[in-house]
Amino acid sequence: MSLRRIVVVSKEAQVTQLAQQVGREIFVADDPAEALDIVKTVEPNLILFDYRFGPGHICEFKETSHKHSIDPPPIVAVGDDESDIGLSEEYKQVGAYDYLYGTQDYSRLEQIVSCLKNETRTVDFVENSKEFFIDDYAASVSMVGRSRALVKTFGMIRLVAASKCNPVLIVGETGTGKELAAMAVHALRHPKEPFVAVNCAALTANLLESELFGHEKGSFTGADREKTGLLEVAGAGTMLLDEISEMPMDLQSKLLRVLQEKTFRKVGGVKNITCNATIIASSNRNLYRETKAHRFRRDLYYRLNICPVIIAPLKSPDRKKDIPLLAEYFLKTSTICPEKSKKITSLTKLAVEALIKHDWPGNIRELQNVIERAILLETTDKIGLSSIIIDSAEYGELFSQTTNCSKDFSLEKAERELIARALQETGWQKTRAAALLGITRATLYAKVKQYNIEKASLPTENLPIEPQEEISTPSLPQYASTP
Repeated sequence: MSLRRIVVVSKEAQVTQLAQQVGREIFVADDPAEALDIVKTVEPNLILFDYRFGPGHICEFKETSHKHSIDPPPIVAVGDDESDIGLSEEYKQVGAYDYLYGTQDYSRLEQIVSCLKNETRTVDFVENSKEFFIDDYAASVSMVGRSRALVKTFGMIRLVAASKCNPVLIVGETGTGKELAAMAVHALRHPKEPFVAVNCAALTANLLESELFGHEKGSFTGADREKTGLLEVAGAGTMLLDEISEMPMDLQSKLLRVLQEKTFRKVGGVKNITCNATIIASSNRNLYRETKAHRFRRDLYYRLNICPVIIAPLKSPDRKKDIPLLAEYFLKTSTICPEKSKKITSLTKLAVEALIKHDWPGNIRELQNVIERAILLETTDKIGLSSIIIDSAEYGELFSQTTNCSKDFSLEKAERELIARALQETGWQKTRAAALLGITRATLYAKVKQYNIEKASLPTENLPIEPQEEISTPSLPQYASTP
Protein backbone atom coordinates (compact mmCIF):
# COMPACT_ATOMS: atom_id res chain seq x y z
CA MET A 1 0.00 0.00 0.00
CA SER A 2 1.64 3.24 -1.12
CA LEU A 3 0.84 6.79 -2.21
CA ARG A 4 2.12 8.34 -5.39
CA ARG A 5 3.60 11.62 -4.08
CA ILE A 6 4.65 12.62 -0.56
CA VAL A 7 6.19 15.92 0.53
CA VAL A 8 8.56 15.75 3.50
CA VAL A 9 9.17 18.99 5.42
CA SER A 10 12.26 17.98 7.35
CA LYS A 11 16.05 17.91 7.43
CA GLU A 12 16.05 14.55 9.22
CA ALA A 13 17.12 11.60 7.06
CA GLN A 14 14.98 9.15 9.06
CA VAL A 15 11.78 11.07 8.26
CA THR A 16 12.63 10.97 4.54
CA GLN A 17 13.35 7.24 4.82
CA LEU A 18 10.00 6.79 6.56
CA ALA A 19 8.24 8.48 3.64
CA GLN A 20 10.09 6.29 1.14
CA GLN A 21 8.49 3.20 2.68
CA VAL A 22 4.98 4.36 1.73
CA GLY A 23 5.52 6.73 -1.22
CA ARG A 24 6.67 6.29 -4.81
CA GLU A 25 7.80 9.93 -5.31
CA ILE A 26 9.34 11.85 -2.42
CA PHE A 27 9.81 15.64 -2.44
CA VAL A 28 11.89 17.19 0.36
CA ALA A 29 11.41 20.76 1.62
CA ASP A 30 13.36 22.60 4.30
CA ASP A 31 10.45 24.72 5.51
CA PRO A 32 6.68 25.27 5.00
CA ALA A 33 7.23 28.00 2.38
CA GLU A 34 9.23 25.65 0.18
CA ALA A 35 6.69 22.91 0.81
CA LEU A 36 3.90 25.19 -0.43
CA ASP A 37 5.81 25.81 -3.68
CA ILE A 38 6.11 22.05 -4.18
CA VAL A 39 2.40 21.50 -3.42
CA LYS A 40 1.51 24.07 -6.10
CA THR A 41 3.50 22.12 -8.66
CA VAL A 42 3.10 18.39 -7.96
CA GLU A 43 -0.24 18.03 -6.07
CA PRO A 44 1.00 15.46 -3.49
CA ASN A 45 -1.14 12.92 -1.64
CA LEU A 46 0.40 13.52 1.80
CA ILE A 47 2.68 15.94 3.67
CA LEU A 48 4.92 14.93 6.58
CA PHE A 49 6.10 17.65 9.00
CA ASP A 50 8.82 16.74 11.50
CA TYR A 51 8.98 17.73 15.18
CA ARG A 52 10.49 21.17 14.41
CA PHE A 53 7.07 22.38 13.26
CA GLY A 54 4.42 22.69 15.93
CA PRO A 55 0.62 23.02 15.64
CA GLY A 56 1.01 26.76 14.97
CA HIS A 57 3.14 26.06 11.89
CA ILE A 58 0.56 23.58 10.59
CA CYS A 59 -2.25 26.07 11.13
CA GLU A 60 -0.32 28.82 9.36
CA PHE A 61 0.54 26.49 6.47
CA LYS A 62 -3.11 25.58 5.91
CA GLU A 63 -4.22 29.22 6.10
CA THR A 64 -1.55 30.28 3.59
CA SER A 65 -2.58 27.43 1.30
CA HIS A 66 -6.20 28.56 1.31
CA LYS A 67 -5.15 32.17 0.60
CA HIS A 68 -3.45 30.86 -2.55
CA SER A 69 -6.58 28.84 -3.45
CA ILE A 70 -4.77 25.58 -2.74
CA ASP A 71 -6.47 22.66 -1.04
CA PRO A 72 -3.58 21.03 0.88
CA PRO A 73 -3.39 17.24 1.10
CA PRO A 74 -3.64 15.42 4.46
CA ILE A 75 -0.90 16.41 6.90
CA VAL A 76 0.79 14.02 9.32
CA ALA A 77 3.06 15.44 12.02
CA VAL A 78 6.06 13.31 13.00
CA GLY A 79 7.33 13.81 16.56
CA ASP A 80 10.62 12.69 18.09
CA ASP A 81 11.02 10.15 20.88
CA GLU A 82 10.71 12.86 23.54
CA SER A 83 7.47 14.38 22.19
CA ASP A 84 4.53 14.93 24.49
CA ILE A 85 1.67 12.49 23.79
CA GLY A 86 -0.80 15.32 24.40
CA LEU A 87 0.40 17.06 21.24
CA SER A 88 -1.70 14.70 19.15
CA GLU A 89 -4.95 16.48 19.95
CA GLU A 90 -3.39 19.90 19.40
CA TYR A 91 -2.22 18.91 15.92
CA LYS A 92 -5.60 17.45 15.04
CA GLN A 93 -7.39 20.58 16.24
CA VAL A 94 -5.48 22.70 13.69
CA GLY A 95 -6.28 20.29 10.86
CA ALA A 96 -3.55 17.64 10.91
CA TYR A 97 -4.77 14.22 9.79
CA ASP A 98 -2.73 12.36 12.41
CA TYR A 99 0.35 12.46 14.65
CA LEU A 100 3.21 9.99 15.09
CA TYR A 101 4.75 10.02 18.58
CA GLY A 102 8.26 9.02 17.50
CA THR A 103 10.24 6.10 16.09
CA GLN A 104 8.21 3.64 18.15
CA ASP A 105 5.09 4.87 16.33
CA TYR A 106 6.51 4.98 12.78
CA SER A 107 4.97 1.63 11.82
CA ARG A 108 1.52 3.21 12.11
CA LEU A 109 2.16 5.32 9.00
CA GLU A 110 1.28 2.33 6.82
CA GLN A 111 -2.14 2.16 8.53
CA ILE A 112 -2.63 5.90 7.92
CA VAL A 113 -1.77 5.48 4.23
CA SER A 114 -4.19 2.56 4.00
CA CYS A 115 -6.98 4.73 5.44
CA LEU A 116 -6.17 7.53 3.00
CA LYS A 117 -6.34 5.12 0.07
CA ASN A 118 -9.74 3.85 1.24
CA GLU A 119 -11.07 7.38 1.61
CA THR A 120 -10.12 8.51 -1.89
CA ARG A 121 -12.90 9.29 -4.33
CA THR A 122 -11.23 7.44 -7.18
CA VAL A 123 -13.47 4.64 -8.44
CA ASP A 124 -12.23 1.21 -7.47
CA PHE A 125 -12.27 -0.96 -10.55
CA VAL A 126 -9.86 -3.70 -9.44
CA GLU A 127 -12.16 -6.42 -10.77
CA ASN A 128 -11.92 -4.96 -14.27
CA SER A 129 -8.30 -3.81 -14.13
CA LYS A 130 -7.09 -6.38 -16.66
CA GLU A 131 -9.16 -4.79 -19.42
CA PHE A 132 -7.33 -1.46 -18.95
CA PHE A 133 -3.74 -2.59 -18.35
CA ILE A 134 -1.19 -4.85 -19.98
CA ASP A 135 -0.10 -6.28 -16.62
CA ASP A 136 0.25 -5.46 -12.93
CA TYR A 137 3.29 -3.25 -13.47
CA ALA A 138 1.41 -1.13 -15.98
CA ALA A 139 -1.50 -0.88 -13.53
CA SER A 140 0.79 0.30 -10.73
CA VAL A 141 1.71 3.40 -12.76
CA SER A 142 -1.64 3.74 -14.60
CA MET A 143 -0.31 3.12 -18.12
CA VAL A 144 -3.68 2.43 -19.74
CA GLY A 145 -3.85 0.60 -23.05
CA ARG A 146 -3.53 -2.78 -24.74
CA SER A 147 -2.60 -1.79 -28.29
CA ARG A 148 0.36 -3.27 -30.15
CA ALA A 149 2.19 0.05 -29.88
CA LEU A 150 1.86 0.17 -26.10
CA VAL A 151 2.77 -3.52 -25.73
CA LYS A 152 5.96 -2.78 -27.69
CA THR A 153 6.69 0.30 -25.55
CA PHE A 154 6.19 -1.57 -22.29
CA GLY A 155 8.37 -4.40 -23.58
CA MET A 156 11.17 -1.86 -24.09
CA ILE A 157 10.53 -0.42 -20.60
CA ARG A 158 10.97 -3.90 -19.10
CA LEU A 159 14.14 -4.49 -21.12
CA VAL A 160 15.70 -1.19 -20.06
CA ALA A 161 14.63 -1.55 -16.41
CA ALA A 162 16.12 -5.04 -16.16
CA SER A 163 19.47 -3.79 -17.47
CA LYS A 164 21.96 -1.33 -16.01
CA CYS A 165 21.31 1.17 -18.78
CA ASN A 166 21.98 4.65 -17.41
CA PRO A 167 20.96 7.19 -18.64
CA VAL A 168 17.59 6.28 -20.16
CA LEU A 169 15.93 8.37 -22.89
CA ILE A 170 12.12 8.50 -23.29
CA VAL A 171 10.73 10.17 -26.40
CA GLY A 172 7.12 11.01 -27.24
CA GLU A 173 4.77 13.82 -28.17
CA THR A 174 3.28 16.11 -25.54
CA GLY A 175 0.71 14.29 -23.41
CA THR A 176 1.66 10.72 -24.37
CA GLY A 177 2.68 9.71 -20.85
CA LYS A 178 6.47 10.06 -20.76
CA GLU A 179 6.50 10.61 -16.99
CA LEU A 180 4.40 7.47 -16.49
CA ALA A 181 6.93 5.54 -18.57
CA ALA A 182 9.73 6.93 -16.40
CA MET A 183 7.83 5.87 -13.28
CA ALA A 184 7.41 2.38 -14.77
CA VAL A 185 11.19 2.08 -15.25
CA HIS A 186 11.65 3.28 -11.68
CA ALA A 187 9.03 0.88 -10.27
CA LEU A 188 10.67 -2.08 -11.99
CA ARG A 189 14.29 -1.14 -11.20
CA HIS A 190 14.27 0.23 -7.63
CA PRO A 191 10.71 0.85 -6.33
CA LYS A 192 11.77 1.55 -2.73
CA GLU A 193 14.13 4.39 -3.66
CA PRO A 194 13.15 8.05 -4.29
CA PHE A 195 11.71 9.23 -7.60
CA VAL A 196 12.60 12.88 -8.21
CA ALA A 197 11.43 14.88 -11.25
CA VAL A 198 12.26 18.34 -12.55
CA ASN A 199 10.87 20.17 -15.58
CA CYS A 200 13.83 21.69 -17.44
CA ALA A 201 11.53 24.13 -19.25
CA ALA A 202 10.07 25.59 -16.07
CA LEU A 203 13.25 27.09 -14.58
CA THR A 204 15.92 29.56 -15.65
CA ALA A 205 19.46 28.30 -16.21
CA ASN A 206 20.72 29.46 -12.79
CA LEU A 207 17.73 28.11 -10.89
CA LEU A 208 17.86 24.79 -12.73
CA GLU A 209 21.56 24.38 -11.93
CA SER A 210 20.90 25.13 -8.27
CA GLU A 211 17.95 22.71 -8.20
CA LEU A 212 19.96 19.88 -9.77
CA PHE A 213 23.30 20.28 -8.01
CA GLY A 214 22.41 22.29 -4.91
CA HIS A 215 24.49 25.22 -3.66
CA GLU A 216 26.69 26.28 -0.77
CA LYS A 217 25.70 29.12 1.51
CA GLY A 218 26.92 32.45 0.12
CA SER A 219 27.75 31.00 -3.32
CA PHE A 220 25.65 33.71 -4.98
CA THR A 221 23.41 36.63 -4.04
CA GLY A 222 20.41 35.31 -2.12
CA ALA A 223 22.05 32.00 -1.16
CA ASP A 224 21.51 32.52 2.56
CA ARG A 225 21.64 28.82 3.35
CA GLU A 226 23.01 25.58 1.99
CA LYS A 227 20.72 23.70 -0.39
CA THR A 228 20.74 19.99 -1.21
CA GLY A 229 20.44 19.33 -4.95
CA LEU A 230 17.87 16.99 -6.46
CA LEU A 231 20.60 14.68 -7.79
CA GLU A 232 21.66 14.13 -4.19
CA VAL A 233 18.06 13.80 -2.95
CA ALA A 234 17.44 11.09 -5.56
CA GLY A 235 20.13 8.96 -3.91
CA ALA A 236 20.09 5.47 -5.44
CA GLY A 237 16.66 6.11 -6.98
CA THR A 238 15.62 7.90 -10.15
CA MET A 239 16.17 11.46 -11.41
CA LEU A 240 13.78 12.46 -14.22
CA LEU A 241 14.88 15.39 -16.39
CA ASP A 242 11.61 16.22 -18.12
CA GLU A 243 11.78 18.12 -21.46
CA ILE A 244 15.58 17.99 -21.53
CA SER A 245 15.59 19.66 -24.94
CA GLU A 246 14.83 22.93 -23.10
CA MET A 247 17.96 22.71 -20.94
CA PRO A 248 20.40 25.59 -21.62
CA MET A 249 23.51 24.61 -23.61
CA ASP A 250 26.03 25.46 -20.88
CA LEU A 251 24.13 23.32 -18.38
CA GLN A 252 24.01 20.46 -20.92
CA SER A 253 27.81 20.28 -20.80
CA LYS A 254 27.73 20.03 -16.98
CA LEU A 255 25.12 17.28 -17.17
CA LEU A 256 27.27 15.39 -19.67
CA ARG A 257 30.12 15.41 -17.17
CA VAL A 258 27.82 14.01 -14.47
CA LEU A 259 26.78 11.18 -16.81
CA GLN A 260 30.38 10.37 -17.64
CA GLU A 261 32.09 10.86 -14.27
CA LYS A 262 29.15 9.95 -11.99
CA THR A 263 30.10 12.86 -9.71
CA PHE A 264 29.08 16.50 -9.36
CA ARG A 265 29.70 19.53 -7.17
CA LYS A 266 27.29 21.94 -5.57
CA VAL A 267 27.28 25.48 -6.93
CA GLY A 268 30.14 27.19 -5.09
CA GLY A 269 31.33 23.87 -3.65
CA VAL A 270 34.66 22.07 -3.92
CA LYS A 271 33.65 18.59 -2.74
CA ASN A 272 32.76 15.89 -5.27
CA ILE A 273 29.42 14.17 -4.59
CA THR A 274 28.79 10.74 -6.07
CA CYS A 275 25.71 10.39 -8.28
CA ASN A 276 24.14 6.96 -7.79
CA ALA A 277 20.77 7.75 -9.35
CA THR A 278 19.39 6.43 -12.61
CA ILE A 279 19.11 9.46 -14.89
CA ILE A 280 16.03 9.43 -17.13
CA ALA A 281 15.64 12.17 -19.72
CA SER A 282 12.43 12.82 -21.64
CA SER A 283 11.71 14.99 -24.67
CA ASN A 284 8.76 15.83 -26.89
CA ARG A 285 11.15 16.95 -29.62
CA ASN A 286 13.36 15.02 -32.03
CA LEU A 287 16.73 15.48 -30.33
CA TYR A 288 18.64 14.51 -33.47
CA ARG A 289 16.99 17.38 -35.35
CA GLU A 290 17.73 19.64 -32.40
CA THR A 291 21.43 18.80 -32.73
CA LYS A 292 21.27 19.64 -36.45
CA ALA A 293 19.78 23.03 -35.54
CA HIS A 294 22.54 23.54 -32.92
CA ARG A 295 19.99 23.71 -30.08
CA PHE A 296 21.18 20.52 -28.37
CA ARG A 297 24.67 19.21 -27.78
CA ARG A 298 25.54 16.36 -30.13
CA ASP A 299 27.77 14.61 -27.57
CA LEU A 300 25.00 14.69 -24.95
CA TYR A 301 22.51 13.32 -27.48
CA TYR A 302 24.70 10.31 -28.25
CA ARG A 303 25.29 9.78 -24.53
CA LEU A 304 21.54 9.68 -23.88
CA ASN A 305 20.52 7.70 -26.95
CA ILE A 306 21.56 4.24 -25.74
CA CYS A 307 18.26 2.36 -25.90
CA PRO A 308 15.46 4.93 -26.23
CA VAL A 309 11.89 4.20 -25.14
CA ILE A 310 9.54 5.60 -27.78
CA ILE A 311 5.85 6.23 -27.00
CA ALA A 312 3.54 6.34 -30.00
CA PRO A 313 0.95 9.18 -30.19
CA LEU A 314 -2.79 8.46 -30.18
CA LYS A 315 -3.04 9.37 -33.89
CA SER A 316 -0.80 6.41 -34.73
CA PRO A 317 -2.80 3.57 -36.39
CA ASP A 318 -1.28 1.14 -33.90
CA ARG A 319 -2.52 3.24 -30.96
CA LYS A 320 -6.12 3.97 -32.04
CA LYS A 321 -7.29 0.86 -30.20
CA ASP A 322 -6.39 2.49 -26.89
CA ILE A 323 -8.69 5.52 -27.35
CA PRO A 324 -11.99 3.83 -26.28
CA LEU A 325 -10.12 2.13 -23.42
CA LEU A 326 -8.64 5.41 -22.20
CA ALA A 327 -12.01 7.16 -22.49
CA GLU A 328 -13.67 4.45 -20.38
CA TYR A 329 -10.84 4.60 -17.84
CA PHE A 330 -11.12 8.38 -17.45
CA LEU A 331 -14.90 8.09 -17.14
CA LYS A 332 -14.57 5.54 -14.33
CA THR A 333 -11.80 7.32 -12.43
CA SER A 334 -12.79 10.97 -12.86
CA THR A 335 -13.55 12.95 -9.72
CA ILE A 336 -14.55 16.17 -11.52
CA CYS A 337 -18.23 15.62 -10.68
CA PRO A 338 -18.55 13.07 -7.84
CA GLU A 339 -22.37 13.02 -7.92
CA LYS A 340 -22.23 11.68 -11.49
CA SER A 341 -19.52 9.07 -10.83
CA LYS A 342 -21.98 6.16 -10.75
CA LYS A 343 -24.77 7.65 -12.86
CA ILE A 344 -22.83 7.94 -16.14
CA THR A 345 -21.90 4.37 -16.99
CA SER A 346 -20.50 4.43 -20.55
CA LEU A 347 -20.23 6.20 -23.91
CA THR A 348 -22.53 5.81 -26.89
CA LYS A 349 -21.26 4.26 -30.10
CA LEU A 350 -21.38 7.58 -31.94
CA ALA A 351 -19.40 9.28 -29.17
CA VAL A 352 -16.68 6.61 -29.35
CA GLU A 353 -16.52 6.91 -33.14
CA ALA A 354 -16.03 10.66 -32.85
CA LEU A 355 -13.16 10.12 -30.41
CA ILE A 356 -11.45 7.58 -32.67
CA LYS A 357 -11.64 9.88 -35.72
CA HIS A 358 -9.91 12.79 -33.96
CA ASP A 359 -6.11 13.19 -34.34
CA TRP A 360 -5.51 14.20 -30.69
CA PRO A 361 -2.56 16.62 -30.98
CA GLY A 362 -2.61 16.87 -27.17
CA ASN A 363 -2.75 13.07 -26.91
CA ILE A 364 -3.84 11.46 -23.62
CA ARG A 365 -3.95 14.73 -21.69
CA GLU A 366 -6.31 16.22 -24.29
CA LEU A 367 -8.49 13.11 -24.29
CA GLN A 368 -8.82 13.25 -20.51
CA ASN A 369 -9.92 16.88 -20.70
CA VAL A 370 -12.55 16.05 -23.33
CA ILE A 371 -13.98 13.22 -21.21
CA GLU A 372 -14.11 15.35 -18.07
CA ARG A 373 -15.83 18.14 -20.02
CA ALA A 374 -18.32 15.57 -21.34
CA ILE A 375 -19.06 14.39 -17.79
CA LEU A 376 -19.93 17.96 -16.80
CA LEU A 377 -22.17 18.49 -19.84
CA GLU A 378 -23.93 15.11 -19.95
CA THR A 379 -27.39 14.83 -18.39
CA THR A 380 -28.14 11.16 -19.18
CA ASP A 381 -26.57 7.87 -18.10
CA LYS A 382 -24.34 7.68 -21.21
CA ILE A 383 -21.96 10.21 -22.72
CA GLY A 384 -23.45 11.07 -26.09
CA LEU A 385 -22.12 12.82 -29.17
CA SER A 386 -23.50 16.18 -28.05
CA SER A 387 -21.24 16.14 -24.98
CA ILE A 388 -18.07 15.34 -26.92
CA ILE A 389 -16.81 18.88 -27.54
CA ILE A 390 -13.28 18.48 -28.86
CA ASP A 391 -12.62 21.85 -30.47
CA SER A 392 -12.55 24.75 -27.99
CA ALA A 393 -14.11 26.95 -30.70
CA GLU A 394 -17.09 24.59 -30.80
CA TYR A 395 -17.32 24.78 -27.02
CA GLY A 396 -17.34 28.58 -27.15
CA GLU A 397 -20.06 28.50 -29.78
CA LEU A 398 -22.13 26.13 -27.66
CA PHE A 399 -21.75 28.40 -24.64
CA SER A 400 -22.71 31.45 -26.68
CA GLN A 401 -25.79 29.77 -28.10
CA THR A 402 -26.84 28.50 -24.69
CA THR A 403 -26.51 31.84 -22.93
CA ASN A 404 -28.15 33.81 -25.75
CA CYS A 405 -31.07 31.36 -26.07
CA SER A 406 -30.85 31.31 -29.86
CA LYS A 407 -34.24 30.70 -31.50
CA ASP A 408 -32.62 28.51 -34.19
CA PHE A 409 -31.01 26.08 -31.77
CA SER A 410 -32.35 23.79 -29.06
CA LEU A 411 -31.28 20.43 -27.68
CA GLU A 412 -34.75 19.04 -28.38
CA LYS A 413 -34.56 19.99 -32.06
CA ALA A 414 -31.05 18.55 -32.42
CA GLU A 415 -32.06 15.34 -30.63
CA ARG A 416 -35.07 14.94 -32.89
CA GLU A 417 -32.94 15.38 -36.00
CA LEU A 418 -30.31 12.91 -34.76
CA ILE A 419 -32.93 10.22 -34.08
CA ALA A 420 -34.57 10.80 -37.46
CA ARG A 421 -31.22 10.50 -39.24
CA ALA A 422 -30.41 7.26 -37.39
CA LEU A 423 -33.75 5.82 -38.43
CA GLN A 424 -33.24 6.86 -42.06
CA GLU A 425 -29.70 5.45 -41.99
CA THR A 426 -30.94 2.01 -40.85
CA GLY A 427 -33.96 1.94 -43.16
CA TRP A 428 -36.26 2.45 -40.15
CA GLN A 429 -35.09 -0.76 -38.50
CA LYS A 430 -35.63 0.44 -34.96
CA THR A 431 -33.49 -2.19 -33.24
CA ARG A 432 -30.45 -1.19 -35.34
CA ALA A 433 -31.21 2.52 -34.91
CA ALA A 434 -31.39 2.14 -31.13
CA ALA A 435 -28.03 0.31 -31.12
CA LEU A 436 -26.49 3.04 -33.27
CA LEU A 437 -27.72 5.73 -30.89
CA GLY A 438 -26.65 3.80 -27.80
CA ILE A 439 -30.17 3.68 -26.30
CA THR A 440 -32.72 0.94 -25.66
CA ARG A 441 -35.44 0.08 -28.16
CA ALA A 442 -38.08 1.18 -25.63
CA THR A 443 -36.41 4.58 -25.28
CA LEU A 444 -36.30 4.97 -29.05
CA TYR A 445 -40.03 4.22 -29.34
CA ALA A 446 -40.74 6.80 -26.66
CA LYS A 447 -38.62 9.45 -28.41
CA VAL A 448 -40.22 8.75 -31.79
CA LYS A 449 -43.63 9.23 -30.23
CA GLN A 450 -42.52 12.29 -28.24
CA TYR A 451 -41.17 14.10 -31.31
CA ASN A 452 -43.77 12.70 -33.73
CA ILE A 453 -41.01 11.49 -36.08
CA GLU A 454 -42.24 10.06 -39.38
CA LYS A 455 -40.42 8.62 -42.38
CA ALA A 456 -40.59 11.97 -44.15
CA SER A 457 -38.86 13.79 -41.26
CA LEU A 458 -35.76 14.59 -43.31
CA PRO A 459 -35.46 15.80 -46.91
CA THR A 460 -34.20 13.10 -49.27
CA GLU A 461 -31.22 15.19 -50.42
CA ASN A 462 -29.85 15.27 -46.86
CA LEU A 463 -29.73 11.49 -46.54
CA PRO A 464 -26.59 9.40 -47.11
CA ILE A 465 -26.31 7.97 -50.64
CA GLU A 466 -25.61 4.46 -49.40
CA PRO A 467 -27.68 3.60 -46.30
CA GLN A 468 -25.52 0.53 -45.58
CA GLU A 469 -22.45 2.61 -44.69
CA GLU A 470 -21.78 3.90 -41.18
CA ILE A 471 -22.89 7.40 -40.28
CA SER A 472 -20.11 9.93 -40.77
CA THR A 473 -19.73 11.95 -37.56
CA PRO A 474 -19.34 15.34 -39.30
CA SER A 475 -22.73 14.91 -41.03
CA LEU A 476 -24.46 14.74 -37.64
CA PRO A 477 -25.56 17.77 -35.60
CA GLN A 478 -22.59 18.86 -33.52
CA TYR A 479 -24.53 19.38 -30.30
CA ALA A 480 -27.33 16.86 -30.47
CA SER A 481 -28.20 15.39 -27.09
CA THR A 482 -27.93 11.63 -27.16
CA PRO A 483 -29.99 9.96 -24.43
